[in-house]
Amino acid sequence: MDADGPLQRLKETRPIRRPIRTAQPAAKEGPRINEEIRVREVQLIDKDGANKGVTEITAALAMAQEAGLDLVEIAPNSVPPVCKILDYGKYKYQSQKKAAEARKKQKVVEIKEIKLRPMIDDHDYDVKMRSIQRFFLEGDKVKVTLRFRGREMAHQELGYKLLDRVKGDTAKIAKIEQEPRFEGRQVVMVLAPR
Repeated sequence: MDADGPLQRLKETRPIRRPIRTAQPAAKEGPRINEEIRVREVQLIDKDGANKGVTEITAALAMAQEAGLDLVEIAPNSVPPVCKILDYGKYKYQSQKKAAEARKKQKVVEIKEIKLRPMIDDHDYDVKMRSIQRFFLEGDKVKVTLRFRGREMAHQELGYKLLDRVKGDTAKIAKIEQEPRFEGRQVVMVLAPR
Protein backbone atom coordinates (compact mmCIF):
# COMPACT_ATOMS: atom_id res chain seq x y z
CA MET A 1 0.00 0.00 0.00
CA ASP A 2 1.14 3.52 -0.78
CA ALA A 3 2.58 5.61 2.05
CA ASP A 4 0.49 8.67 1.17
CA GLY A 5 -2.76 6.68 0.78
CA PRO A 6 -4.33 7.34 4.25
CA LEU A 7 -3.19 10.97 4.09
CA GLN A 8 -4.76 11.32 0.64
CA ARG A 9 -8.10 9.95 1.96
CA LEU A 10 -7.97 12.35 4.89
CA LYS A 11 -7.58 15.31 2.53
CA GLU A 12 -10.55 14.13 0.47
CA THR A 13 -12.89 13.90 3.47
CA ARG A 14 -12.29 17.44 4.78
CA PRO A 15 -15.16 19.82 4.11
CA ILE A 16 -14.60 22.59 1.60
CA ARG A 17 -14.68 26.02 3.24
CA ARG A 18 -16.18 28.81 1.23
CA PRO A 19 -15.46 32.44 2.00
CA ILE A 20 -18.17 34.28 3.93
CA ARG A 21 -19.84 36.90 1.80
CA THR A 22 -21.03 40.06 3.45
CA ALA A 23 -24.60 41.08 2.70
CA GLN A 24 -25.03 43.81 0.12
CA PRO A 25 -26.46 47.03 1.54
CA ALA A 26 -30.17 47.36 0.81
CA ALA A 27 -30.92 49.62 -2.14
CA LYS A 28 -32.64 52.77 -0.93
CA GLU A 29 -36.09 53.51 -2.30
CA GLY A 30 -36.69 56.92 -3.77
CA PRO A 31 -34.31 59.77 -4.62
CA ARG A 32 -30.99 60.46 -2.91
CA ILE A 33 -30.98 63.30 -0.40
CA ASN A 34 -28.38 65.57 1.27
CA GLU A 35 -25.06 63.73 1.89
CA GLU A 36 -26.13 60.73 -0.21
CA ILE A 37 -25.64 62.86 -3.36
CA ARG A 38 -22.01 62.16 -4.31
CA VAL A 39 -21.18 64.44 -7.24
CA ARG A 40 -19.07 67.57 -7.46
CA GLU A 41 -21.66 69.85 -9.11
CA VAL A 42 -25.44 69.89 -9.38
CA GLN A 43 -28.04 71.86 -11.33
CA LEU A 44 -29.75 73.62 -8.40
CA ILE A 45 -33.39 74.69 -8.09
CA ASP A 46 -34.09 76.67 -4.91
CA LYS A 47 -37.13 76.40 -2.60
CA ASP A 48 -39.09 78.96 -4.68
CA GLY A 49 -38.55 77.00 -7.91
CA ALA A 50 -35.97 79.41 -9.38
CA ASN A 51 -33.11 77.83 -11.34
CA LYS A 52 -29.77 78.77 -9.70
CA GLY A 53 -27.70 77.05 -12.43
CA VAL A 54 -24.74 74.74 -11.90
CA THR A 55 -23.64 74.93 -8.26
CA GLU A 56 -21.03 73.06 -6.21
CA ILE A 57 -22.52 70.39 -3.96
CA THR A 58 -21.12 71.96 -0.76
CA ALA A 59 -22.73 75.32 -1.56
CA ALA A 60 -26.02 73.62 -2.46
CA LEU A 61 -26.02 71.64 0.82
CA ALA A 62 -25.25 74.83 2.75
CA MET A 63 -28.18 76.64 1.08
CA ALA A 64 -30.52 73.76 1.90
CA GLN A 65 -29.38 73.66 5.53
CA GLU A 66 -29.72 77.45 5.80
CA ALA A 67 -33.34 77.18 4.62
CA GLY A 68 -34.00 74.31 7.06
CA LEU A 69 -34.87 71.98 4.15
CA ASP A 70 -33.33 69.03 2.30
CA LEU A 71 -31.40 68.84 -0.97
CA VAL A 72 -33.25 66.22 -3.06
CA GLU A 73 -31.97 64.72 -6.32
CA ILE A 74 -34.85 65.09 -8.80
CA ALA A 75 -33.21 64.01 -12.09
CA PRO A 76 -30.20 61.75 -11.33
CA ASN A 77 -29.51 60.78 -14.96
CA SER A 78 -28.94 64.29 -16.32
CA VAL A 79 -25.44 65.83 -16.37
CA PRO A 80 -25.04 67.45 -13.89
CA PRO A 81 -27.88 65.93 -11.81
CA VAL A 82 -30.82 68.23 -11.06
CA CYS A 83 -31.36 68.85 -7.33
CA LYS A 84 -34.07 70.83 -5.60
CA ILE A 85 -34.25 72.36 -2.16
CA LEU A 86 -37.47 71.18 -0.51
CA ASP A 87 -38.98 69.41 2.50
CA TYR A 88 -38.28 65.72 1.80
CA GLY A 89 -41.07 64.43 4.07
CA LYS A 90 -43.64 66.55 2.23
CA TYR A 91 -42.19 65.53 -1.16
CA LYS A 92 -42.40 61.84 -0.26
CA TYR A 93 -45.99 62.20 0.99
CA GLN A 94 -47.09 63.99 -2.20
CA SER A 95 -45.44 61.40 -4.46
CA GLN A 96 -47.19 58.59 -2.55
CA LYS A 97 -50.50 60.44 -2.94
CA LYS A 98 -49.92 60.79 -6.70
CA ALA A 99 -49.11 57.07 -7.00
CA ALA A 100 -52.26 56.13 -5.05
CA GLU A 101 -54.36 58.41 -7.28
CA ALA A 102 -52.88 56.81 -10.41
CA ARG A 103 -53.61 53.31 -9.05
CA LYS A 104 -57.18 54.33 -8.31
CA LYS A 105 -57.74 55.55 -11.88
CA GLN A 106 -56.32 52.54 -13.68
CA LYS A 107 -58.70 49.73 -14.63
CA VAL A 108 -57.56 46.15 -14.37
CA VAL A 109 -58.75 44.29 -17.46
CA GLU A 110 -60.15 40.92 -16.52
CA ILE A 111 -60.82 38.00 -18.83
CA LYS A 112 -64.37 36.70 -18.39
CA GLU A 113 -65.25 33.27 -19.73
CA ILE A 114 -68.41 32.25 -21.56
CA LYS A 115 -68.90 28.52 -22.11
CA LEU A 116 -70.92 27.32 -25.08
CA ARG A 117 -71.95 23.96 -26.54
CA PRO A 118 -72.29 23.25 -30.29
CA MET A 119 -76.04 22.48 -30.06
CA ILE A 120 -76.99 25.50 -27.89
CA ASP A 121 -80.63 26.65 -28.00
CA ASP A 122 -81.46 30.13 -29.39
CA HIS A 123 -82.71 31.51 -26.07
CA ASP A 124 -79.62 30.26 -24.21
CA TYR A 125 -77.46 31.81 -26.93
CA ASP A 126 -79.24 35.17 -26.51
CA VAL A 127 -78.66 35.08 -22.74
CA LYS A 128 -74.95 34.38 -23.31
CA MET A 129 -74.75 37.24 -25.85
CA ARG A 130 -76.28 39.69 -23.34
CA SER A 131 -73.63 38.63 -20.81
CA ILE A 132 -70.87 39.13 -23.39
CA GLN A 133 -72.16 42.63 -24.20
CA ARG A 134 -72.27 43.51 -20.48
CA PHE A 135 -68.65 42.35 -20.08
CA PHE A 136 -67.57 44.54 -23.00
CA LEU A 137 -69.36 47.56 -21.52
CA GLU A 138 -67.41 46.99 -18.26
CA GLY A 139 -64.18 46.99 -20.32
CA ASP A 140 -63.34 43.32 -19.84
CA LYS A 141 -62.11 40.79 -22.39
CA VAL A 142 -64.17 37.68 -23.08
CA LYS A 143 -62.86 34.16 -23.58
CA VAL A 144 -65.41 32.10 -25.51
CA THR A 145 -64.98 28.38 -24.84
CA LEU A 146 -66.83 25.90 -27.03
CA ARG A 147 -66.76 22.43 -25.49
CA PHE A 148 -67.38 19.24 -27.44
CA ARG A 149 -68.66 16.10 -25.69
CA GLY A 150 -68.72 12.56 -26.98
CA ARG A 151 -69.82 12.27 -30.60
CA GLU A 152 -69.98 16.05 -31.05
CA MET A 153 -66.28 15.84 -32.01
CA ALA A 154 -67.40 14.30 -35.29
CA HIS A 155 -69.31 17.52 -36.13
CA GLN A 156 -66.75 20.23 -35.47
CA GLU A 157 -68.13 22.32 -38.33
CA LEU A 158 -71.22 23.05 -36.17
CA GLY A 159 -68.92 24.48 -33.51
CA TYR A 160 -67.09 26.68 -36.00
CA LYS A 161 -70.43 27.95 -37.39
CA LEU A 162 -71.46 28.89 -33.85
CA LEU A 163 -68.19 30.78 -33.29
CA ASP A 164 -68.66 32.59 -36.62
CA ARG A 165 -72.13 33.59 -35.41
CA VAL A 166 -70.61 34.95 -32.17
CA LYS A 167 -68.00 36.88 -34.22
CA GLY A 168 -70.71 38.39 -36.42
CA ASP A 169 -72.96 39.36 -33.50
CA THR A 170 -70.12 41.07 -31.60
CA ALA A 171 -68.34 42.65 -34.60
CA LYS A 172 -69.59 46.19 -33.81
CA ILE A 173 -68.50 46.18 -30.16
CA ALA A 174 -65.53 43.82 -30.11
CA LYS A 175 -62.44 42.76 -32.02
CA ILE A 176 -60.91 39.30 -32.16
CA GLU A 177 -57.76 39.13 -30.07
CA GLN A 178 -57.16 35.40 -30.52
CA GLU A 179 -58.62 33.43 -33.40
CA PRO A 180 -60.46 30.16 -32.53
CA ARG A 181 -58.07 27.30 -31.86
CA PHE A 182 -58.39 23.75 -30.56
CA GLU A 183 -57.25 22.89 -27.03
CA GLY A 184 -58.06 19.24 -26.43
CA ARG A 185 -61.85 18.76 -26.70
CA GLN A 186 -62.64 22.47 -26.80
CA VAL A 187 -62.18 25.49 -29.07
CA VAL A 188 -61.09 28.76 -27.47
CA MET A 189 -61.47 32.28 -28.88
CA VAL A 190 -60.67 35.59 -27.11
CA LEU A 191 -62.53 38.83 -27.87
CA ALA A 192 -61.58 42.32 -26.65
CA PRO A 193 -63.74 45.44 -26.52
CA ARG A 194 -63.22 48.06 -29.24
